[in-house]
Amino acid sequence: MEKTVANADAALAGIKDGMTLMVGGFGLCGIPENLIGALVRNGVKGLTCISNNAGVDDFGLGLLLKQRQIKTMIASYVGENAEFERQLLSGELEVQLTPQGTLAERCRAGGAGIPAFFTPAGYGTEVAEGKETREFDGKMYVMEHWLRADFSLIKAWKGDTNGNLVYRRTARNFNPMMAMAGRITVAEVEHLVQPGEIDPDEVHTPGIFVHRIFQGSNYEKRIEQRTVRQRA
Repeated sequence: MEKTVANADAALAGIKDGMTLMVGGFGLCGIPENLIGALVRNGVKGLTCISNNAGVDDFGLGLLLKQRQIKTMIASYVGENAEFERQLLSGELEVQLTPQGTLAERCRAGGAGIPAFFTPAGYGTEVAEGKETREFDGKMYVMEHWLRADFSLIKAWKGDTNGNLVYRRTARNFNPMMAMAGRITVAEVEHLVQPGEIDPDEVHTPGIFVHRIFQGSNYEKRIEQRTVRQRA
């Protein structure tokens, strides 16, 4: 089935105020740069964003924060964004912090149709407040619920017009599980190829989970914290 659309703006057709979005990436690695830019142009507001982090002040999801388009963030790590901190402390932004592994599993559970699961992460901390806990084999666990989204915005290295995706190294991160958990999953890729040009054994996300795909452009691929060693 042909799933290609012309560009990021066309890929976001149907997105509305107040929707829940999953956004792939870890730090600034593997984020859907073109789709985030299209969201800024679209001006949609009141969003709930599920993402490992909130970008930086002038890039990634930080661009949406700057425009006050995000109402709620469900995230794991948010320490690189001063605007995020300001909005959180002022009460402008609702935040649900989730242990990183738990966040990944909640997304995976949403895609697998598993409404809840138990994890030891967070037991005895604020993370467990108001949640069911249970003992298994002498150890306490916290029940966490799945996460699902109206739209999942995914970045892959290569994809075909049927929506089969291949990620590149660590840029795979949160993208595969989020691709499975969206009612509508949109993928932007660096290389868009024809069916049959990707070896089936190389496919990371099967096309059945992808509804729209397009070839992105002008990727910055910023490095969040550049660290190098001194030359001898």
